[in-house]
Amino acid sequence: MNAMEPMTLGEVLQAVGGTLLTPAEDLDTVITGVDTDSRDIHPGALFIPLVGERFDGHSFINAALEDGAAGCLTARERESYQPGKFYIKVEDTLRAFWDLARAYRQRFDIPVVAITGSVGKTTTKDMVAAVLGTRYRVLKTEGNFNNTVGLPLTVMRLSREDQVCVLEMGMSKKGEIDALASIAQPDIAVITNIGDAHIESLGSREGILAAKCEVLPHVRRPGLLVLNGDDPMLASLRETCDLPMVFCGQGEGLDYRASQIEGDGKCRLRCMVHTPRMDAQVEIPALGGHMVYPVLTAMAVGERLGLTREELVQGILRFAPTKMRMNILERGHGVTILNDTYNANPQSMRAAIEVLASGSAPYKIAVLGDMMELGAFSQALHESVGEYLGRSDVDCLVTVGEQAAYLCRAAEKAGVPLSYHCADKEEAKPVLKQVLQPGSTVLVKASRGMAMEELVDYLVSITEPAEG
Repeated sequence: MNAMEPMTLGEVLQAVGGTLLTPAEDLDTVITGVDTDSRDIHPGALFIPLVGERFDGHSFINAALEDGAAGCLTARERESYQPGKFYIKVEDTLRAFWDLARAYRQRFDIPVVAITGSVGKTTTKDMVAAVLGTRYRVLKTEGNFNNTVGLPLTVMRLSREDQVCVLEMGMSKKGEIDALASIAQPDIAVITNIGDAHIESLGSREGILAAKCEVLPHVRRPGLLVLNGDDPMLASLRETCDLPMVFCGQGEGLDYRASQIEGDGKCRLRCMVHTPRMDAQVEIPALGGHMVYPVLTAMAVGERLGLTREELVQGILRFAPTKMRMNILERGHGVTILNDTYNANPQSMRAAIEVLASGSAPYKIAVLGDMMELGAFSQALHESVGEYLGRSDVDCLVTVGEQAAYLCRAAEKAGVPLSYHCADKEEAKPVLKQVLQPGSTVLVKASRGMAMEELVDYLVSITEPAEG
């Protein structure tokens, strides 16, 4: 359940514009949380039954109320009503949930940072929250709660103790960022980049840019827009957007710039950052040159919210990636597993391959699975990643899945020394056991639907724990 500041039944009714089907109920009745999962109901909660492709939460209203929910929303009248429970009739339970979260967010006069983009949203969110956490109490999106259900659930967790809210906004189709941003009403919006993620439903990078820009009308003025200045599509907003904006990247003349980027090949990156207020050397507890972008974004947000140089530098050191986001697992005999199995698209695949290739391991293995939601572009985009990998300093490639076969063939043509294609994860396990050797670094990455963490678990099971 989302622990929240109490709301009365009357306040909920006003927020959702609903009709009370049990008019004898006391409008001063208090709800103390919101539940959307009938399997996890908490006393005093408002149950919101959501309708999906394979389920209808209305079927579980009675069970939710019997388990302690104070009342519920419903898109249809009921055959019977439990005594002592309230029922609020609305046209659409999801949209009513958005309206409730929007009204609840308006109770809090604190800075809200909304982060979207094709690649790097979660890492950027975690970096911004780590930096702001050196001074403020920060509520941030947890796990995959970045969609049209997860974001309002996160907003409903706001409390009087929170001083800043950092929200990640994901999308798969047009209109979703508009809905999420209307709830978040951010003071600062971040767009990390424009890539090929969800190109199947949006048709082109121009369509993806337009969808990400749905956040702009909802930024509370004067507001701030933080953009990747090395992304030409985002750089074009300089001419078309009236919001105050800053640009981050490695290009000359950008507001927040990184230079002298050096990695230790194991777990750290160092660089110089140049901001409107200072130049500073920072140490980043992560791998890959792409990590300078979330760092620079966090510096821009932090300076906007008044953080000192010391708070900014220390905040970067506090960064810890979300689970399955380039997590580094050290095993015995010098084996390192890079668990980046949370999700994948062509841009994040290339960034992960760059991390593997730039490392100091004597033997480098890439275990890559299908990238999803690429539609008619899928074959070409898998082949482009394969070509990139074939030109990289990677010794062995193991691919898993139907689409990954295109990646494997392109990598072979581009010169990867050793490659294996496997139809599924079970077929991949004996191959991994065969190719793994002491001193190997193994990258495992694919789209979420591939559940490639199963192969990470397998690699852990066939290796010994690290000494010490």
